[in-house]
Amino acid sequence: MQHNKTTEDLVVIGAGPGGYPAAFHAADIGMSVTLIDTEPNPGGVCLYRGCIPTKTLLHVSEVIREAMNAKKTGVTFQPPDIDIDMIRKWKDGIVEKLTGGLGRLTKQRNIRMINGRAKFIDSNSVEIIKNDGTVENVVFKNAIIATGSHPAPFPDLFFETPRIMDSSEALELKDIPEKLLIIGGGYIGLEIGTIYSTLGSEVTIVEMMPDILPGADSDLIRIYSQSARKIFSAILTNTTVEKIDNTNEEVSVKMKLNDGKIHEAKFDKVLITIGRKPNSDNLGLENTAVVTDKNGFIKVNDKLQTDDPKIYAIGDVVGGAMLAHKATHEGRTAVEVISGKDVEFKPKAIPAVLFTDPEISWCGLTETEAKLKNINIGVGRFPWAASGRSVSLGRSDGMTKVIVDPETEKILGLGIVGPNAGELIAEGALAIEAGLRVSDLKKTIHPHPTLSETLMEAAEVFSGECVHIYKPQKK
Repeated sequence: MQHNKTTEDLVVIGAGPGGYPAAFHAADIGMSVTLIDTEPNPGGVCLYRGCIPTKTLLHVSEVIREAMNAKKTGVTFQPPDIDIDMIRKWKDGIVEKLTGGLGRLTKQRNIRMINGRAKFIDSNSVEIIKNDGTVENVVFKNAIIATGSHPAPFPDLFFETPRIMDSSEALELKDIPEKLLIIGGGYIGLEIGTIYSTLGSEVTIVEMMPDILPGADSDLIRIYSQSARKIFSAILTNTTVEKIDNTNEEVSVKMKLNDGKIHEAKFDKVLITIGRKPNSDNLGLENTAVVTDKNGFIKVNDKLQTDDPKIYAIGDVVGGAMLAHKATHEGRTAVEVISGKDVEFKPKAIPAVLFTDPEISWCGLTETEAKLKNINIGVGRFPWAASGRSVSLGRSDGMTKVIVDPETEKILGLGIVGPNAGELIAEGALAIEAGLRVSDLKKTIHPHPTLSETLMEAAEVFSGECVHIYKPQKK
């Protein structure tokens, strides 16, 4: 093995949506940077096997559903002719285009991109075992760990078979199974389930919690569920998977239903989406002062520093909301701290989006969280059935709500369910971060007719002055 030795201002381990923005920002302000990842170009799980391929395939699903639902408007299309190879090629092409663009940006910034795996030798250096088998040691002034996470395996599952997939394998879209079981009713399961259902699979969702999408408010889920129960053949909540048996022809699954009865069903494939685990193993953390919790998440302070002051950690590997945009902002914060700025990562609102049909998004305080923490709130809800734009789209299955501190009238949270909810939520995040009051949202002129008006009208509902909802005045 050949050993080379380099010294850098910053080493970033992991080139996902946290790592590469951190490396780019550091290079832009004059640092010498080495970026390490096994993939040829930056992008990480999000771009290669997560957010981007999922949303690309969800767009294909949306096109199909729009065509199928157009009949009610007087336009009829023939049943879609689905070419799975072309769909896969389209998805792979988008991933290649975006990762290739990031590769070019890396070179333009004179960042050293090393393809391989890094392991800490001590608090000042890493050993990189490159994909080609050679070894290089890099001495650093500071390091950022941005290694992300991987799909959590199903407990007690001791056999491997192509019939049991994780999310990465499901997005390869090798075939469309006739019957698909998805274990886990969170973001990933519902989004991938929507894709497979639209492409022709009979999809069953199993969730051990009382409802799908744990963490989201029940009123948002209720509206989404009306559509979800048409998309999926079954949604089984309060249900646990007791046993999985595999044969060459199918997968047999025993489930304990919410009434306590054991139900056995057979599926062509099973997708396991029961959460993600941090990629904190095999990093040589034992050679540093970096500390992890019992679940393997790296402990950091508000400046993203680990217990080893020269080593920082960001993104999924530190826990919290496992979202690409959170990791990106953490990466920039860590670099600013390293550069000497007195900053912390303390966001008031991190938007969350479920890219299903309809979409669900929320940010800031939720009603569920307020109830758990016994926080007094006021809520203004605006149903999309009263929105001219929503009705003109043939999509009145939506709702926008604003959560407000009743004493100060400051906006604490916002929730949306409906088409393009993910695009609309940013205004709510801005309002919360800026400390705006509900009157600020109400008085801001929104264009008509748009879905964005529903944020203004939710604020009007809270104030009891909504134009499109009649509410008799109390005597």
